[in-house]
Amino acid sequence: MSDAQSSGTGPPGATQPVRLRDALRKARIEAADRTGVVVDLRDAEVARLEILNEALDPLFAQVPEQVDLFDRGISQGETPRLWVDVVAYVVMGRDKRIYRLVQDTRFGRKVLAESHDVPVIVGAVTDYIARRMVEREQALAAQPEPLPVEPKKKRRRGFWTFALGFVLGAIALFALALYASLRNL
Repeated sequence: MSDAQSSGTGPPGATQPVRLRDALRKARIEAADRTGVVVDLRDAEVARLEILNEALDPLFAQVPEQVDLFDRGISQGETPRLWVDVVAYVVMGRDKRIYRLVQDTRFGRKVLAESHDVPVIVGAVTDYIARRMVEREQALAAQPEPLPVEPKKKRRRGFWTFALGFVLGAIALFALALYASLRNL
């Protein structure tokens, strides 16, 4: 006897609710299996990005501490990414086995390198970091030097000259007013 018939919720001989319940259970199991596959693929992507991240450790150890352009880390969103800096990152290709170094530009995304091999991508990231450090050096060299401090001292001398003249003028006016008031007496 079926569950619907044994629980007394359905009329005897009614088999429609039993088949729907079985179909729903089967559909839920299939959806869980698909979700599990997606989660497994995402976990595999993250694992491959972690392998690459470890391979990049010696490279990032060579970057001087005063250079703060690079912020490496793995983000585990819908599409896991290994960030090199704020505009460049590594993602896995559609087949989940190919590494893709991508840079966001104002004109869209630009693929800098693609390979199945970790050493090839490490080389591409090394080249990218070198180019970014040269850009930084050029930007710092192009900045104008700060103005010398001397003009501020000249202004202070001008202020004291003005203050002395103001005080002497006030004393002269006070003396003139005192002389005029004593003369009228």
